[in-house]
Amino acid sequence: MSETVTTPAAELKLSPAELAPYIQHTRIEPDATRDDMVAHAQEAVTYGFNAAMVPASWLPVVVAELRGTGVEVASALDFPTVGVMTSAGKAAEAAEIARLGATQLDIGVQVGWLKSGKYDEFREDIAGVVRAFGGPVKVMLELPLLSAQEKEAAVELAMEAGVAYLKNASSGQIETAGPESVRYLVDRARDGVRVKASGSIKSYRQSLELLRAGASLLGTSAGKAIVTDTGDDHTVSY
Repeated sequence: MSETVTTPAAELKLSPAELAPYIQHTRIEPDATRDDMVAHAQEAVTYGFNAAMVPASWLPVVVAELRGTGVEVASALDFPTVGVMTSAGKAAEAAEIARLGATQLDIGVQVGWLKSGKYDEFREDIAGVVRAFGGPVKVMLELPLLSAQEKEAAVELAMEAGVAYLKNASSGQIETAGPESVRYLVDRARDGVRVKASGSIKSYRQSLELLRAGASLLGTSAGKAIVTDTGDDHTVSY
């Protein structure tokens, strides 16, 4: 399975099951067990999800389970609380995550640095991870926390740093993913830079709206509910 998905057109029509190749199947609960992670990887294969997104500590298990299946293995750092790691620490962890076999990486950004006008440091923090990881890096920009000027700067600096994907937010605690944020990023993305939507994506209808807005990937823990069209407002998703 390819690590990227062609950005859908606004008139895209897909059945619930056909959304699976756009979904990064996420499980990050701190109490998840080895059996949970094996089951999570197997679900990614069964439903045909783009990737299994898991904590770095479980990469050896998930990589082994997905080897040869065509499903990508993704992980994240400086997450779920973003902007708390040092730049050197992030780069070192990115290199280790790559060594363990992850093929995609989502990262938190230094929102406080951006708000302090530390633009060079903000860019280099991201660029250090891009260099160390060597594969597609997605930045969680936390758009609702930024002013209009800060949003513009964050997008430009992230692209200058070499990211492959722009993300609206890290989770539903920051923003419920909606078409407006996706379109904002799509309109500013340079050629070759894609958009991943994230944050409380729960249903088939919501997912299709995000894809129609231009998202190439969806990060959600409710993948099964989405592709079986059983998700609703009561579905839990981060």
